[in-house]
Order: sequence, then C-alpha cells, then structure tokens
Amino acid sequence: MRQLWDFPTGRRPSLLQRLTPPQLLLLSFVLLIVIGTLGLKTLPGLYTGEPLNWLDALFTATSAVCVTGLVVVDTATYFTFRGQLFLLILIQLGGLGTLTFASLVIVALGGRISLRQEALSVGNPLEIGFHRINPRQLVRDVAVFTFGIEGIGILLLYGLWVPRLGWVEAVWPAVFHSISAFCNAGFSTFSDSLMSFQNDPLILLAVAALVIAGGIGFLTLEELYLWRKAQREKRIFRLSLHSRLVLITTLILLLAPWPVYVWLEWDVTFAELAFVDKLSNGFFIGVTARTAGFNSIDHSKATEATNFLTIVLMAIGGSPGGMAGGMKTTTVALLAILAWSRLRGQEVAGVAGRSLRRETTDRAVGLFAIGFVSVTIGILILTMTERHTVPGAFLDRMFEAVSAFNIVGLSMGLTPHLTSGGRLVVIGLMFLGRVGPLAAAAALSARPSSASKFRYAYEEVAVG
Repeated sequence: MRQLWDFPTGRRPSLLQRLTPPQLLLLSFVLLIVIGTLGLKTLPGLYTGEPLNWLDALFTATSAVCVTGLVVVDTATYFTFRGQLFLLILIQLGGLGTLTFASLVIVALGGRISLRQEALSVGNPLEIGFHRINPRQLVRDVAVFTFGIEGIGILLLYGLWVPRLGWVEAVWPAVFHSISAFCNAGFSTFSDSLMSFQNDPLILLAVAALVIAGGIGFLTLEELYLWRKAQREKRIFRLSLHSRLVLITTLILLLAPWPVYVWLEWDVTFAELAFVDKLSNGFFIGVTARTAGFNSIDHSKATEATNFLTIVLMAIGGSPGGMAGGMKTTTVALLAILAWSRLRGQEVAGVAGRSLRRETTDRAVGLFAIGFVSVTIGILILTMTERHTVPGAFLDRMFEAVSAFNIVGLSMGLTPHLTSGGRLVVIGLMFLGRVGPLAAAAALSARPSSASKFRYAYEEVAVG
C-alpha cells in the first residue's frame, strides 16, 4: 500500500499514517456521521417533542454531514435551538470535509504530503498549474475564505431579514442560512424552506450568491483573489485552464436554465408572482438545483419538464474543491470538449490553446460512468422499496435518488414518506455521492503499478 507520508527513519508508520487519502476521507465522514447519530440520540434538549429513532437519526446525521438537506422531519419545528445548532455544526464540518479533513490530520501529526497528494487534497488530481501547497497554508486559506464569506452572508441576510423578523429574531436565521447556503446544505429554519420569500428577490439573490460561492471551488476562489490582487499591482496573472473551465461552465449553467424555468413555470407555480419575482425565482431555482437544496417553489406542483430539467442540473452539480456534489462542472466541460474533438477528428482533445491529458479525459468518462450506474441502481432499488408509497409516480423516485446521490437536497415531497428500506437507500446514496466521486477520482489518478503495464493483444470491437 502506498504510504501517505515519507519518513526518513526506519520506523514503521502507524495505521493512520498508512491510510491513503481516499481512505482517510471516507473514514472522516464515517466518524462524523457516527458522532452525529449518537449526538442526535443522546444529547439532551435537542427536540421539541419525541427524539428521533435510530434510523431517522442516522438519516438526519448523514444528510447534515454530507450537506444534502433531505429531511424526514421539519427542522424548524422538530428541533430546538440547541438541536438546530448541533445540525449546523455537522453541516459546517461536513462542508469543509472534502477539502480539508486530510490536510487537518496531516497538520496535526506534523507530516508532509507529496505533490500528488496535494493535488488530491484540493479535489482535482494531476497538474492544474498551481504551486506546491503547504497544508497549513491550505487550511488557513480555506478557513479565511469560508468564515469570511459566511460572515459577509450573515450580515447581509441579517440586514434583509430585520424588517420582517425583528432585530433579535433575525440573528439565528441569518447565521443558519448563511452557513447552510455556503456549504450548499439546503437545511432551513423555515418549515417551507424559502417559499415564503418568493416575493423578496434580494433575499433569494443573497442566498444564491452564497450557494455559488460555496459551489465554485476553493481553487477558483483563490485564483480569482490572486488575479484581482495582480490587477491592483498591475501584474500579469493567468487563470489556469481549470478555473477558466469552471467559470465558463458555471456561467452557462446559471444563465441557460434561467429563461427556461421562467417560461415553464410562468402560469404554474409563478402564476401569482410579479414579473420581477418571476425572474428572481427562475434564477434562484437554477442556482439551487445544482447542489443547494433550498426551494422557493413546491416541486410537487411544478411541471414535469421543470422537474426533469432540475434532475439534469442536479446531476451536473458544482465544481471540484468546493462544497457541491454532482459530476462537477469540469467533468461536463471535459466530456463536451472530448466529444467535439472526436467529431472534428482530433486525436488529442484540447481547448483554449491547451491540450488535455488522456488520463484527464479518461477520468472524466470514468466518473460519468460511475455516477450514471450508481444513480440508475439507486433509482431501481428506490422504485422497488417505494412501490406502495405513491403508486405510479416514477419521477418523484428518480428525483429523490438523483437529489440524494448528488447531495442536492431537493424533493418532490417523498422524503418524509420513505419506508425504512427507502431511507437506507437514500442514506447510502448520500454517503456514496459525498465520498464516492472524489475517492474514484483519486483511485483513477493513482500511479499504475508495474503489473498494470502488462496488456493483452488488441482486438477491435464495433461501436455505434
């Protein structure tokens, strides 16, 4: 097994030190979920009434740690302030987990990570144009970005909610929703999520901005910061191809679905809204559909076309190195570039004057295949376990499975009615969606062993 640290001494490293980054990541999430489940069952003063049973406690803890947002009980009424605070802590730790957990352990043990592990720790294996990353610097930068943006979000939401909720009552919703939005969790202290704020475009835009910031990835945020700093100092700074693909793909995914949602829901869920509110809600749905899980409309009353478009956006998700789930924007961009290059007869895929490594495009195809198969199996099992819940309603099961695997948190109302088997399926999808794609990327980028260089003779197979 490849060791995570290189020790000059001849001492045998401990079991923890022999863990690979994917194993370390998986273990950290398992421990957090176990702690969260035990906390929801044993800590006093978390509930306004009866405590959650073990299965629902596991479901809620998994949803919070995996920053999904699917809930089997109403967060606003079922939990006390202490219970909501405990959930928020799980959300914050889980949201930071994909990027910093491995680095935090490394820093705590005084170790040093290799170039390859540094690349894996930021969520995008292989070279992406960045200098060596000091783990302490990484943790510090992540903390600055996270708490800085969340702090700005708290102040902004507090100012917007004061007129409606009051000076004191607006504090906790502002804190909770800022952290939940930036972590792309989708948990809300309001029973109807943000549906009661359909007529307040500033609140919807503020939450959407936090969701975008959390889902765009720390790599891109840091590069944008360095780019802006270079501009002020009148220096030249070139954004990496990674960040350019993230920004372009994100912009397309923000703007393209917007008019479609407005058109599809104009006389349906937007029927009673003013023109400006229709525009703001259409934009908000397109933002949250890819990972956040907040909703300003009732998706059970939306058109089938709207919900299917939402499924597509949920499958795409956010960007690497951020809080979001899904295939990731860069994976979709690489698949599009690869397809276009093949149609043009180019042997090597490229864009913006740069060629893409074969390993990178192969990884994108592999991640797409893994995600497609995982979601398909999840839909099939969920359809079987919930066949008596809402007879004939296939779309809501598909919606639920895609939302769970891509850690979005939107639902067409099925979640509270899931059977025990269905809840276990959703728990598995949420966990696999949170750690699976990253672990798969790490495995696919691993340096091949000498045995793997052996191959059989080639033979052609007809395709298409």
